[in-house]
Amino acid sequence: MYLQPKDKGMNKQAVEKTVEIIKQGVVDCIPEKELRSKLESGKKLRVKLGMDPTAPDLHLGHAVVLKKMKQLQDLGHEVIFLIGDYTASIGDPSGKSKTRPPLTQEQIQQNAKTYFEQVRKILDPNKVTITYNSQWLDKLDFASVIKLCSKITVARLIERDDFAKRLKNNQPIALHELLYPVMQGYDSVELQADIELGGTDQTFNLLCGRFLQEQYGQEPQVVITMPLLEGLDGTEKMSKSLGNAIGLTQDPVDVFGKLMSISDTLMWRYFHLLLEKSESEIEELKKDIQNHKVHPMGLKKIMAFGIIEEFWSKDEAEKAQSNFEALFQKKDYSQAQEVSLSIKEPIWIVQLLKDLQVVHSSSEAKRLILSGAVKVDDKAVKDFSAQVTVESGTIIKVGKHKIFKIIS
Repeated sequence: MYLQPKDKGMNKQAVEKTVEIIKQGVVDCIPEKELRSKLESGKKLRVKLGMDPTAPDLHLGHAVVLKKMKQLQDLGHEVIFLIGDYTASIGDPSGKSKTRPPLTQEQIQQNAKTYFEQVRKILDPNKVTITYNSQWLDKLDFASVIKLCSKITVARLIERDDFAKRLKNNQPIALHELLYPVMQGYDSVELQADIELGGTDQTFNLLCGRFLQEQYGQEPQVVITMPLLEGLDGTEKMSKSLGNAIGLTQDPVDVFGKLMSISDTLMWRYFHLLLEKSESEIEELKKDIQNHKVHPMGLKKIMAFGIIEEFWSKDEAEKAQSNFEALFQKKDYSQAQEVSLSIKEPIWIVQLLKDLQVVHSSSEAKRLILSGAVKVDDKAVKDFSAQVTVESGTIIKVGKHKIFKIIS
């Protein structure tokens, strides 16, 4: 049972219990003593999480921090989901080695449309405030921007790791990129945030919010950072732009297959960050594998089912698992994804993969083909220049977990 904040403050024991709950799965809480002080006051804290609508879909990487926000929501605090429709026009330079191309207002508005529906998968929609930073940033005139910029030094801004690396490598940094953390920090001033959440890659931006709040005479926010979830490749953080993400709006059947494709090593991260398995629970599961009590694939199916049940529904998880088992264990290709293609002549295998929308480039197709990951009617196609005959009923396999059935 969660401990609710009270108007007359919380006693020391209640504060310590609440801090223990909040710190679960957290990388940093900066500074922890200020979190205790805010909780002791007994006031309902304003918890901010901002996301820029640079893509139309949120993904499981976003779910890690959204779950922490839900925890604070359940503790009785006011959660504010900030859609960075203004800052999206710049693009967060965090972790980027070059300037991001700006988005048009039409792209931003289109991407932001579904954000609220997606956060409803995790947050209680009746207890969340949705706001847009264009409400205040769009109103700043040039004199106000200069006044805001005067409160922070260039030296402080280029302390950021990614800026420092780009300077060291003689890579350009546009002036508007330096303004991004300033604007994100100003969001905290406008919202008078008590806590701001974000991934570890956001640490500098979140601390900038603390600094600017102090400059404006406000009590600075506590910064809580969450670990970054690696994407399907197991190396880079989950990102739509890197093509390694699982979107919260994707078909659960496809999601199940993608989750089953991750490495056995990465599986533990997903158990920990998305299903909140403790380190001790994970160690027990690892021992079960070592002692041959359970097979890694069996555990991975439990993980995939649990994630879909958590972020979609139990019914969809059951359907997705049944589909996966039919296709990949029983080889019942009646469950394969049906694709209508009108092809009368032999087709270049690369073009076929592009028509199926499983690759975006010839180089990507070549890598799959040469590795033996492409099969037509269960026969591997390893010749990059191969011409293949496709007719109604042809089964195309790409990798371990993508199977298509051609229909005319």
